[in-house]
Amino acid sequence: MLGLHARTVRRYIREGRLKATRIGKQYRINIQDFNAFAGSHDPLRAPAPIHRGRRVFVSTTVDIEAISPEESENVTNQLSAVFSTNRHGSTGRHLDSIYYEEHGRLRIVINAELDFTNAVLGLINMLADSRRKN
Repeated sequence: MLGLHARTVRRYIREGRLKATRIGKQYRINIQDFNAFAGSHDPLRAPAPIHRGRRVFVSTTVDIEAISPEESENVTNQLSAVFSTNRHGSTGRHLDSIYYEEHGRLRIVINAELDFTNAVLGLINMLADSRRKN
């Protein structure tokens, strides 16, 4: 909790800088003494709980076959633009792409929230459909 090595804490206890009670081979530190040592303004205040919201992330790989280097670059640029907008402060979104020139294949790897990934897959489908129609 203090980010200190256990030996440092034991030395502080031996030196009297941190009050503790020895029980067997272990030490017990009263919360008020701990807060006083750590410099907390409110010695009775417990640490704030960490609130985490549940998020669902997915990883998916998309291969687009028979695509030219220019088309590949266009698709990658459009997807990169979508990933660079961070309207809701989301973290953890990641996009990778690689073009295999010898196979004429664009591989796209998406790591993002489920809903966002679905939207990106829809965009990829739309881009692939427009390419087929041309």
